[in-house]
Formats: sequence, C-alpha cells, structure tokens
Amino acid sequence: MAETQTLKAEAREKGSKGAVRSLRRQGRVPAVIYGDKKSPELITVSYKDVSALYQTGTFMSHTLDVEIGGKTERVIPRDVQFEPVRDFIIHVDFLRLGKNATIVVEVPVHFHNHEASPGLKAGGVLNIVRHEIELTCPADAIPEQIDIDLKGYEMGTSIHISAVTLPANVKPTITDRDFTIATIAAPAAVVSADNEAKAEEKAEAKSEAKGD
Repeated sequence: MAETQTLKAEAREKGSKGAVRSLRRQGRVPAVIYGDKKSPELITVSYKDVSALYQTGTFMSHTLDVEIGGKTERVIPRDVQFEPVRDFIIHVDFLRLGKNATIVVEVPVHFHNHEASPGLKAGGVLNIVRHEIELTCPADAIPEQIDIDLKGYEMGTSIHISAVTLPANVKPTITDRDFTIATIAAPAAVVSADNEAKAEEKAEAKSEAKGD
C-alpha cells in the first residue's frame, strides 16, 4: 500500500487573474479541494513541494493529507494544469476522500524475474501492452504497484489480468474480458523470417493445388 504523505496548504479567497499571478510569483500554486458532498475549498500549496511530489511519477495515484489551518483533509490529486509555454504547474485539483471512499486509480505495472523466463532467455522480447492498470480500490488501500513474476513464461505466451493476484477489495475497471498486460514476443528478425517462411509455404501449396 502506498504511504500517505502530508502537504501543507493555505486557504485563499477567490480573486482576480492578477491576484492569482501574484500568488504564483510568490512560489504558490492555486488549488481546489472538492468532493465528498462538501463545498469546494480554495487553497494554495508550495510550488516546490507539489512539484517534487509530481516528479515522483506517482503523484496521481497517491493519497495525501493536506493540512490547512490546523485541520487535515485526505485527498487524491485528480488534475494538474501546466503553463503551456514554460511547462510549470499552475493549478491542481484535489478530490476529497470521505470515510470508506472507493476510487478509480491507475497503478503502474512492474515486471520481475526476467532471467527466469525461458522465452526471454531464448532471445524473446517483453512486449508491454499496459504499463499501468486502472483499478477500483479503497482510498486507504491503493497498491503501490502491480508486480508480475515472469518466471516460466515461454516465447509466444501472453500475461493476462487473470494471472495477477490483486489485494483484497481491489478490482480492474475492465471486467468484461481477460485483457492482456504483456507478451513474450519473438524478436522482429525472427518474426520476419517466420512470416516469410509461412508465405513461401502458402505459395508452394497454392502452386501444387493448381498442378504447376
């Protein structure tokens, strides 16, 4: 389960564009907390703090405790807006998480034991179809990552979601099919040669059928 970090914030009043620009010049990022059937709350957070969290690569899939004037709100980031030219964060939306909340979140997939895969040892390639999987899970039990053991996978085999053991009360949002996460594929050169051989076999079979 991902560890919940704390982000300090300050309350703010709704202001003009000039006031918002002034906040940004002070190193603050305007943000809003919404959800849980409560009124939206306008806040600002430190640009340095929120940028550091964003750069971890897991910002959008981790819950945070936002501290505002002596109280704490459990939230998860839902949208981050960037300045289009200079590419820095200019606004963040946080979803407020109530007690026993269930949310949808994308969790990264990590592959292990490459050396124990006969297919990879034989020169195959790990073709990753999904680097992240969208899950429905309790807000207080978001998996840090999904671990897949490659031990025993042969060339030409696929790894489906049914092969993954998920934590209790955690389910993929796609439930109508056993979708593929990755395959152990033959290298492009091998695939090309195999396709050429098959094409030649078909041509020969067609020629024989015609009596040439």
